[in-house]
Amino acid sequence: MRTVERAQTLIEQGAHRVIVGTSAFAKSGVNQPFLAALRDAIGRERLIVAVDSKNGRIVVKGWREATELTAEEVLRPLEPYCSGFLCTYVDKEGMLEGTDLEWFRRLRAATALELTAAGGISTMDEVRALLAMDIHVALGMAIYTGRLRLEELASLVS
Repeated sequence: MRTVERAQTLIEQGAHRVIVGTSAFAKSGVNQPFLAALRDAIGRERLIVAVDSKNGRIVVKGWREATELTAEEVLRPLEPYCSGFLCTYVDKEGMLEGTDLEWFRRLRAATALELTAAGGISTMDEVRALLAMDIHVALGMAIYTGRLRLEELASLVS
């Protein structure tokens, strides 16, 4: 989602929340004017910011362009504009090699807002560790390949 108008349309069509990624960032850092306009248009509670990290830096434009920013340093400045973050550890996305739990611990320490972890999560131990940190988990390849089973995952939240 890259425009205020698109976000408004999605909310009007019934979306509970919208996610903004690349547009949340400018060359100089957080794109405060855009995020303020977006927050004012749809409400802070309906906005999630995607914070994708590769080699320790936030990446934008489909993970093709790295910024000078780190996730740890931008979470607090982003808080006034959103209700939470979708944080992807791009270094391991889709590889089924595990994720960086320490990175997620640092992110949890940096914000009290809702966090959702993605990228490389491939074992029940990782899922349990993230849930213990009060971090939601987004899974893809681990489910598609059968490494994690939905029945086993469901038992964690029932």
